Amino acid sequence: MMRALLPMTALVAVGATLLLSEFRWFRRPRPADRIRPHLMGGGVSSSTTWPMISDWRTFIPPILEHAGDRLARSLGVDESLAVRLRRVHATSLPRQFRIRQMSRSIGLGALTLLGALALRIPASIALLLTGGAAALAFLLIEQQLAARSGAWQRRIRLELPIVCEQLGMLLSAGHSLGQALSRLARRDDTAVAIDLAIVVGRLQQGIDEITALREWADIARVPALDRLLTILALNREATDLGSLITDESRAGREEVHRELLEQLERRAQQVWIPVTVATLVPGLLFLAVPFTEAIRLFTTT
Repeated sequence: MMRALLPMTALVAVGATLLLSEFRWFRRPRPADRIRPHLMGGGVSSSTTWPMISDWRTFIPPILEHAGDRLARSLGVDESLAVRLRRVHATSLPRQFRIRQMSRSIGLGALTLLGALALRIPASIALLLTGGAAALAFLLIEQQLAARSGAWQRRIRLELPIVCEQLGMLLSAGHSLGQALSRLARRDDTAVAIDLAIVVGRLQQGIDEITALREWADIARVPALDRLLTILALNREATDLGSLITDESRAGREEVHRELLEQLERRAQQVWIPVTVATLVPGLLFLAVPFTEAIRLFTTT
């Protein structure tokens, strides 16, 4: 245990020295830096520390971001972090999210290692617990983001049939596609309205309607939205676009209805699991008694 404690103590001491060297009250300036202000034409040095120490904030965040992305891909997460953060309208950037995620993971791993050393756990088990705790913290944060992303996609999928009906009515009433999208974005605070507000903002920047909607579809990644975008691409060619959108809304409602029926059937099947177990266990007990009695009679005769 002492062999593992000494390198860790040395590592903590080096890290504390590097961190404290960033504070003016701790570091001691070099003689050249102290003499430079008194020389002819010698200005005040902007930094009295090594470049590697003074610029640690510039090279450590990319390393943590790259390590977090590699670890997420190794754990089976294929979707880009930037896309998921934009989908849920997160305020943090991908680098900030990865830094916070990796910092919490490393912190929990360090606390687990300190606890293992305090409890005098063997080194192999301590390393295993440390890696497991760090991976668990990383996965928990990744799962929270995945849950938020999936919930937002589900909200869009459930709200899209109603929005399609409203969009079809507005287009049939003579509104242009841009005006219809603007009116839908101002109606309520649903997930589709929040995303449409961003689409309208892109339209105000001079982007084409189909291009702005394609950007939204690439971020949302909902199949029903891709089908709607295929119909809206015919805005300048088809005359009965409202009826086509209404048909798509009807198809979306049927899809949501089928999904709801599947969920109800799965839940109904799950109800029978405890009933089956509660029925089989007493039956097995009643069968076991005569079976063991018959085995005892045949073995004794």
